[in-house]
Amino acid sequence: MSKPTRRQTLAAAAAALLCGPALAQARTMRLIVPFPPGGSTDALARMLQARLQAMTGQTTLVENMPGAASALGAAHVAKSAPDGLTLLVTFDSHTVIPAMVEHPPLDIEKDLTPVSLVGTAPYVLATHKDKPFKTIKDVLDAAKARPRAVTYASVGIGTVGHLAMTLLGKRAGVEITHVPYRGGGPAMNDLLGGHVDLLCGSIALVAPQLGGQVRPVMQMGPERLAMLKDTPTAIDEGFEGFEALAWWGVFAPAATPPETLSKLSAAVKEALSEPEIAKKLQESQQMTLIFGDNAAAKPFFTRQTKVWGEVVRENNIKA
Repeated sequence: MSKPTRRQTLAAAAAALLCGPALAQARTMRLIVPFPPGGSTDALARMLQARLQAMTGQTTLVENMPGAASALGAAHVAKSAPDGLTLLVTFDSHTVIPAMVEHPPLDIEKDLTPVSLVGTAPYVLATHKDKPFKTIKDVLDAAKARPRAVTYASVGIGTVGHLAMTLLGKRAGVEITHVPYRGGGPAMNDLLGGHVDLLCGSIALVAPQLGGQVRPVMQMGPERLAMLKDTPTAIDEGFEGFEALAWWGVFAPAATPPETLSKLSAAVKEALSEPEIAKKLQESQQMTLIFGDNAAAKPFFTRQTKVWGEVVRENNIKA
């Protein structure tokens, strides 16, 4: 009898976790997305749902629960049974909940625990090709010469794009006017129309327009992306330690047993490492896949919560 492959072993572990011998096919796994359908997190959850269901034969559903800056869906998961059957699939705005939401319905660090840091992607500062800004020095010089006259778009108040530019302005000693939008589409449309000078968005938002009407000014990851090898990072430009990353993660209720977390982490990695799915995530979101487990992901999320929470509080940013 041949030895089972690693994939077969992980699939069997996932099936055992989700089904259980006494409740096979009787329990449903739920992936809670705290945003409306259609965004990158929703797309990720649906890829994960399809693969988990195929791997385990277990019914797996995606449920969208938007509201309160993603806090409603997160709170729902936090209050669910810690049995590995209700998970939160979320985005970088998750770590801003404590600072942005008045009387949040959960403590994100005490009531939830990471299953997987799926991946990250850098934020990018971009401009229309007809604007005069070719470097971040051009932007900062203009902002110093004309305080509040230079404008930038983000996908909303309290998003990482907004907070990153707030932090950048503070560190550079300039005032750049924020123009918030409800989503990446409207923000990009106004950049293309010349109604704002700049846009700070994830590389996934910016990438489709590069080489056409949009020019990158600076990227905010720890190192340069291959597709933006000629565009400096904020660190390259002298902003030591400056990073602004989009990230996608999976969380479980805090009381979930370590063994269950380990099996879930392995199942998520197996599902999203499928070559076709991994390629989609890397191409559509420009995502660097990480699949950090609970131990690896916790310090990352704690740091994100601290950094962006401080920016919110120090600048009195309100939702």
